Amino acid sequence: MTIRLQYNDRCKTEWVTRFAPSPTGALHLGHVASALFGWTLAQPAGQWLVRMEDIDPQRCKPAFATAILEDLAWLGLVPDGPVLYQSTRMAVYRAVLDTLEHMGVLYPCFCTRSDIARESAAMFSAPHTAPDGSLLYPGRCRTLGTAERLRRMEVGQPYVLRLDMAHAMARARDCAMSPVARQEADGTGATGQGSARGVVVDAAWPLTYHDLACGPVPCQPELFGDVVLARRDVPASYHLCVTCDDAAQGVTLVTRGEDLRPATSLHRLLQTLMGWPAPYYAFHPLLCDATGRRLAKRDGALSVRAMRQSGLSARQVRDKAVFAAAPHGSTFLHG
Repeated sequence: MTIRLQYNDRCKTEWVTRFAPSPTGALHLGHVASALFGWTLAQPAGQWLVRMEDIDPQRCKPAFATAILEDLAWLGLVPDGPVLYQSTRMAVYRAVLDTLEHMGVLYPCFCTRSDIARESAAMFSAPHTAPDGSLLYPGRCRTLGTAERLRRMEVGQPYVLRLDMAHAMARARDCAMSPVARQEADGTGATGQGSARGVVVDAAWPLTYHDLACGPVPCQPELFGDVVLARRDVPASYHLCVTCDDAAQGVTLVTRGEDLRPATSLHRLLQTLMGWPAPYYAFHPLLCDATGRRLAKRDGALSVRAMRQSGLSARQVRDKAVFAAAPHGSTFLHG
């Protein structure tokens, strides 16, 4: 079966896209398909950037990052600018967390995973899960007083930083509907030219994200509950880093797999809270093996390096990345 994704004439924009792998293993066909998706939409006059999402020092290795860049170059996919490494930007992420804390939308949570699992299991109703499959946090530490939080920190009790979703939604609504936000949205403010560059300055409430294929889509960040934005072992979460870096790199079109569509709502919330411009979004299907299982490093997906060593050409490997772009980036096929 063939899936056609027809994009409207916004594709004529000179998009800035990015490919953002985590260097936890070798590049495989699923990565190639995702990279080609964004690369093609950036053609002929846009920019295609590469970002290494290497915030987890236990799983991410410099050798993997080097190998990924070598494989991309062999495939003819060379970024239009320097590669950004998230591991070099911890101070930036800390500053974002400080800003959110100053807004009053972050709180320390001292519960362990087993604490959360026990509390969820003890509920009369079935445990609720977030779109990413994690258990929704019941909220035990949300109501701790300042003195108790400080006491626990002083004795060295481990904690994570959670987003107070209810307060964050209220603050985002105020940010979105402020006179400055409305001026930016209608083009009369200082940053009102964002949409002309392919970026949405969206002051509407409720929040939406702009899908390149179907237009505005309502956001539901509340489905994630009080999501974790920082841990002791990983000082900033994927959700915080990706939105921060998209803004820093001037990304105007985020290309990502359908599995990350729900997280887009959460990212729009963070963009609104921080005053970052909202890019457009384009979603691609996931590349699967013959059994219908998504290609993944943990399942031993065949690497690009192994295909190179077997004698396949770069063109042959690119052709194996099943969904590919038709001329002018207007139609994508997945067979």
